[in-house]
Amino acid sequence: MGIRLKHPANIITSFRIAASLAIPFVHVFGIPFWILYGFSGATDIADGYVARKTRSESRGGAMLDSIADLVFVVVCLVKILPEMRIERWIWLWLAVIVVLKLANIAYGLVFKHRLIMPHTFANKLTGGLLFLLPMAIQWIPVTVPAIIVCSVATFAAVQEGQFIKME
Repeated sequence: MGIRLKHPANIITSFRIAASLAIPFVHVFGIPFWILYGFSGATDIADGYVARKTRSESRGGAMLDSIADLVFVVVCLVKILPEMRIERWIWLWLAVIVVLKLANIAYGLVFKHRLIMPHTFANKLTGGLLFLLPMAIQWIPVTVPAIIVCSVATFAAVQEGQFIKME
């Protein structure tokens, strides 16, 4: 299951990780932030497309993609959340989602003896909505998009747990 960094898709994914790790060093919502943010989103779309077109899809590449997604989300949450005025109940909801996702990872590691991060439609939709969230909060109060994202993310986490148990 090795990750072959010579494949173009994995190189693209590696660029997403690098761009994500640069985000903490720029001003949130400034031009450099949006460039890195947009580049990270574009590479997230491009790597899967390139992997399919070059027939270089692999379990290792999918794992690298999941790791890149995780790095991007964590970095953005750490960078963006302090800039947002979020009600306490949304914070609690986010904590529940994190616990569900961590429980899914732990279950896969303990009972399936491997890291399992399914690429479900619900997870992809959650990622897309999370990507749009910082843009949305520039024009509408954070509560509305947060409810939408948290609802989809909760469904995705529960569904992911079911898929892991069935695997």
